Amino acid sequence: MTSTSTPPGLARFNDLEESAALAALHEACASTTWARRLLAARPCATTDELLTASDAAMSGLSAEDLAEAMAGHPPIGRPEPGDPTSAREQRGMAGASAELKAEMLELNLAYQEKFGHVFLICATGRTGEQMRDAARERLGNTPEQEWETVRTELGMINRLRLALLVEEDARP
Repeated sequence: MTSTSTPPGLARFNDLEESAALAALHEACASTTWARRLLAARPCATTDELLTASDAAMSGLSAEDLAEAMAGHPPIGRPEPGDPTSAREQRGMAGASAELKAEMLELNLAYQEKFGHVFLICATGRTGEQMRDAARERLGNTPEQEWETVRTELGMINRLRLALLVEEDARP
């Protein structure tokens, strides 16, 4: 049982059975290694402690772990039907012009051809133009630079999703 000073949503997360906690973490990030490391960090007394554990887990992920995590992310501008999380995060592309959407599709394809994986960016709060500009810029990266950029972006996405997870979990 977690301390009564722990925020209610985080306390509920801490108290989840391992399989339920793993499922909740998998919704935030598809990396099994990352999720298992967060499970091992429980119980967390504060949301900041949970986010710090996420950062530590992220920093130790291998290229294979990152690829597994990225497999859970649809291309920018094309969230999977029935995926409200990606649709919410990619809201900046929702009202984009047909021209911008077509350009983003081309950039996604060029990026995937160069790097072998989906273009990943923490899209929350970014406009379609900002995401397009980031894709253009990142196409100039080396594969090594891009893996580190992906690690950073994925870490930001995970932080946002974890904060929402423990916030949502607090609702009746």
